[in-house]
Amino acid sequence: MSMPVSVLAPDQATPDRILLRLEWQVIRRLDGLLQGDYRSLFYGYGIDFADLREYQPPDDIRYIDWNVTARMNTPYVRQYVEDREITAWFLLDLSPSMDFGALESMKRAVLIDFVATLARLLTRHGNRVGAMLYGGRVERTLLPRGGRIHVLRLINDLLKQPRLPKAPFTDLTPLLGAGLHTIKRRSLVFVISDFISVPGWERPLSLLNRRHEVIAVRLWDPREVELPDVGPIFMEDAETGEQLYVDTHDRGFRRRFQEAARRREAALTDMFRQAGVDVMSLSTEEDLVRAIVRFATLRQQRRGKRRRR
Repeated sequence: MSMPVSVLAPDQATPDRILLRLEWQVIRRLDGLLQGDYRSLFYGYGIDFADLREYQPPDDIRYIDWNVTARMNTPYVRQYVEDREITAWFLLDLSPSMDFGALESMKRAVLIDFVATLARLLTRHGNRVGAMLYGGRVERTLLPRGGRIHVLRLINDLLKQPRLPKAPFTDLTPLLGAGLHTIKRRSLVFVISDFISVPGWERPLSLLNRRHEVIAVRLWDPREVELPDVGPIFMEDAETGEQLYVDTHDRGFRRRFQEAARRREAALTDMFRQAGVDVMSLSTEEDLVRAIVRFATLRQQRRGKRRRR
C-alpha cells in the first residue's frame, strides 16, 4: 500500500520529527528493497581526475575535455579514479510554483522529504552534502558537510525558507549559474524543481553536466496535467497570482488543458535530452520509496547497456 509523502501537520513539522519519520518509513524500506546497495543511485560520483586520453567509442561524451579537444583538434576524454567519498549538492527551486498541490503533499513538502532522504542516505556512509536554496535568487548556500546534525540543519533551513509572494516569472538560470561557479570538485548534483521557468536554463544545465554528474528531479502534481471535472472554479497561476474563471464541466476545455500539458512535457523532455542529464520524475501523489527504487532500477539498466556496448 502506498503511503502519503508527508504525514505531519505543519505545526508538527520539526526537523527531528521529519527525519525520524523518514528513517522509519522511507529509509528502512529502501534498505530492504535495495539491500543496502545504493551504487545504482550513486555510482561513479566520488571520483578524482587521473589522466587524459583520446576519445574512443563507447566513451561517455560527458567526460570530454572541451579545452584540450579544441587545442588538439581531436576529442580527448578525462579519466577518473573512484574515491569512496561522495560530495553531493542539492540545487533547490523554492519559487512560488513549488507551493502548488494538496495541503498535505505540496511540491515543496515532497522536495523536503526527498532531500532529507537522499542527504541522510549519503551522510550516514561518511559522504558530504551541500545545498543552494533559490527563490528568485540564491537565498542561502550550505557548504558540504557530513553527519546527521548537518542533515537536520538542512531540513531546518528548508522549513524556515519563507513562501514567496507571486512574481512575474521564475528563471532557473541564476541557480544553475551559481552551481557552476560554486561547485569546484566533481560532484553528484541534484537539481530539484518543477522546471516552470523562462527559457534558457537548458544551456547552464548542460554546462553543469559536463563538469559533474547531474540528476534533474522534476516535481509535478497530477492537477497540473489533467483537470478533474468539478464544475466552475477559479484557477490561479502559481507564479503570477493571475486568476481565471473556468468551467471544468466543459470537455473541450479539459481536452485543451491536457493537450497544453502534453506539449509542455514534450518540450521539457527535449530540453533534458539536449542537456544530457538523467531525469527523475516525482509526483506529489507517488510513494517516495517506489519512485526512488524505480529510478535506481532504470539507472542500473542504462549503466548495463553502456557496459555492453
